[in-house]
Amino acid sequence: MNQDIPPRIVVTGGPGGGKTTAADLFRRELGEKVVIVPEAGTILFSGGFPRSSAPEALKAAQKAIYHTQCQIEVAQASIYPQRALLCDRGTVDGVAYWPDDGTDFFATVGSSLEAELGRYDAVIFFETAAAGGLSIEGGNPIRNESLDIAVALDARLRQVWSRHPDFTFVPHQTSFFKKLSMGLAALESRLSVLNHQRMNSHGKNGS
Repeated sequence: MNQDIPPRIVVTGGPGGGKTTAADLFRRELGEKVVIVPEAGTILFSGGFPRSSAPEALKAAQKAIYHTQCQIEVAQASIYPQRALLCDRGTVDGVAYWPDDGTDFFATVGSSLEAELGRYDAVIFFETAAAGGLSIEGGNPIRNESLDIAVALDARLRQVWSRHPDFTFVPHQTSFFKKLSMGLAALESRLSVLNHQRMNSHGKNGS
């Protein structure tokens, strides 16, 4: 954790996991303590970026998402330097959406898994509702994944993000309210710990 900047927490998971809803509720609960880094993919696809299953089109989209994600994080950190960043997905997500097994994703964007995991202080992973066979239809008009694809993406995302040293898994629940409550409790707990560590470090450095 970089003690000179506010914490950066990723909220991620397979399609239909409730992460965006949880992030928004958390922002409403904590007010000016956090700022949302919106999902780059939603911004790009909603703005007209082509969405296709063709391999080269997939790669083009994920490269654009990666660089957009990085720059939105920079912008939000600059505009709100005292607020924790609450990221709706992170730069590691691109691996799961990359064609084949994703092995050349990081080389293509000029980075590594270790470097991208190191961008974030904590990861809260919301398992997709598709894991329980429930519908993942919601308010996101660009979502087009089937239940099977959502489960497969969830597994790929969990495989890479779980390598982060501060990883919290929020499992699927039949009650969405219960799942949100668990996720919000995890988010608040992680932010409290990270802020405490940061303050302690500043105190030691200043003594």
